[in-house]
Amino acid sequence: MSRLKGWGVIVRVERDFEVALVAQLRAGDPAAFDAIYDAYNPRLFSFLLRMTKNRAVAEDLLEETWLRLVSGGDGLAAATRLGPWLFTVARNLFLSFCRFTSREQACASELTSLCSGEFARSPYDSVVLAEFEERLEAALAEVPPL
Repeated sequence: MSRLKGWGVIVRVERDFEVALVAQLRAGDPAAFDAIYDAYNPRLFSFLLRMTKNRAVAEDLLEETWLRLVSGGDGLAAATRLGPWLFTVARNLFLSFCRFTSREQACASELTSLCSGEFARSPYDSVVLAEFEERLEAALAEVPPL
């Protein structure tokens, strides 16, 4: 038996009831989805909000979690534990979001450096530039003052 807390009300999802919900969900019964949504939505949202610290992102990830249940509900194993399944999906979506945003930030940083003219130099380019600077300084030193 798993206990769910939602908005100050403790909702108990008995194992037999959970198995029946999974069977109904697998059969495509929309009432099963509604019952699962009512039982788990507040906790899932709270879980995602704590991880993301951003209400809009948490709402997006929550919606995607429910979409995963809707799209994959008919393929759930008969003995699926709904709570662990839902929270695992939510956590994995959060991790994917983190990977995406870190890649996005890295790409933005690279683009910013390209736009600002800060290019990564190869060792060859660094040596050529250093030699050029030395020659330029030597040539400027030989120029007589006006």
